[in-house]
Amino acid sequence: MSLPYFKEFNWQAEVVAVDERYSDLVKDELLLESLPIEVKIHKVKALEKKWTSKVGLGSLALRSMWYYRKKVNSLLKARKFDLIYFSTTEFPVCILGAYWKRKFGVPYIIDMQDPWHSDYYQDKPKHQRPAKYWFSYRLNKYLEPIAIKSVDGLISVSESYLKTLNNRYPILKNIPQATVTFGAYEKDLKIALDNSHRFAPLLDSAFKNIVYVGRGGADMRKALEMLFEALKQKTLENAELVNKLKFYFIGTSYAPKGLGQASILPIAYQYGLQNNVIEVTDRISYYHTLLTLKQADALFIPGSDDPGYTASKIYPYLLTAKPLLAIFNRQSSVVPILKKCTIHATILTLPDDEEGADNAILRSLVTNWANNDFKNIEVTSEFENYSARTLTQKQIELFNKVNMNHTEDNFTAI
Repeated sequence: MSLPYFKEFNWQAEVVAVDERYSDLVKDELLLESLPIEVKIHKVKALEKKWTSKVGLGSLALRSMWYYRKKVNSLLKARKFDLIYFSTTEFPVCILGAYWKRKFGVPYIIDMQDPWHSDYYQDKPKHQRPAKYWFSYRLNKYLEPIAIKSVDGLISVSESYLKTLNNRYPILKNIPQATVTFGAYEKDLKIALDNSHRFAPLLDSAFKNIVYVGRGGADMRKALEMLFEALKQKTLENAELVNKLKFYFIGTSYAPKGLGQASILPIAYQYGLQNNVIEVTDRISYYHTLLTLKQADALFIPGSDDPGYTASKIYPYLLTAKPLLAIFNRQSSVVPILKKCTIHATILTLPDDEEGADNAILRSLVTNWANNDFKNIEVTSEFENYSARTLTQKQIELFNKVNMNHTEDNFTAI
């Protein structure tokens, strides 16, 4: 979403990425349509997962690190670059920033799209922890300081992620930092609609379809329970009415296709709502996601109980202008953003531990939806502050701070 605007702000970018054939994630060739044709993309290899998985190593970052090192070494030897920018959640690769800085003197920035080393699951039951948590927790605890202690700038989707890192590494307080989420890129919605024939429909037109596309997880349980409790109460009053609704939770697992474990449907069973809830653990492509959101009758975003959690996925949701229900921790940055940027969205917060949730609003909302009473949201002028172009400009401001000693008018980044 940033690449189309870098040139406008006097930066020339080259991309180094793993060749897609080494990844088992969902592919979306339409993404190439939104990229400027002049941007150079260098693809690197990775160790084959079919071999490394035999020793329990599936991480794409670890499988590709040696190849990243080799390729970027050759680029930095061949010509001058002003900056290395890590924009990935495959965080182990970021330790190469310290190596390249030491070897070539090139500063680097890390974009913290998620927490890297986190204690969130430490007090959670084993069954709620991600796969291979024991290993990843210890690996992240070891690797994070290698990358962070030498970094020249930080970008994060959440201000709380930056606060955590600054408390953990006091040396960071002397470097440029900025909170920059992913922006709304309107061209993407047009690409999705123009290519709707490529995607199999996921929704059932016989029902009123409410859709969420994104990961699941134990941290979303409270938000789901608020909704499901309201649905259960309405079912006791009028089961026929509630049965007109289908809630879709799509792409809830990061596991390879067919191997994901449901995290939403088991909660629905506890409330007797298994006939109203459909969970598809397999991920779908980005443009399939946008099209499915546009085809829905309404949208639902369950937020994490983690106050530091922010959901950059909210901007594509807002672009669709569909009726929207969002439930987040009251301290999440998402809450004020939604309130500033939308009219008619239903924005609720998780109750404090000592208070129960007031489900009157939710019961009324689901009743309206079941009766085909949907009210589209409207975005306000504030939404422009979260466009891809505006947020790319904020990125560039940080790039320039890191390179403030340069005198050139144009800069080059990897």
